[in-house]
Amino acid sequence: MILLAAAVSPTLCALGAVQVLGVASAGVARMVEGTRHERLGHALCMGGLAVIGTACGAAVRLGPDAAASCAVTLAIMTLIAVCDFAPRPR
Repeated sequence: MILLAAAVSPTLCALGAVQVLGVASAGVARMVEGTRHERLGHALCMGGLAVIGTACGAAVRLGPDAAASCAVTLAIMTLIAVCDFAPRPR
């Protein structure tokens, strides 16, 4: 029997969970676009951006890998929120 165990920091696990929730909030904001829940979706996304931005600043103390992953998450969330993928009418 092979035991594959690695020491994983609970702080990094929490940081990863926050990042997943942040990307999910940006996705929800896109899905509710054009519905009556659009304002709530945008507020959720803005809150997620603020949380990930704060986590990105705090992750610098955890090392460059944690800070880089937060920065990538922040960039992906911004792209999801800003880019418009709807087809243009001709």
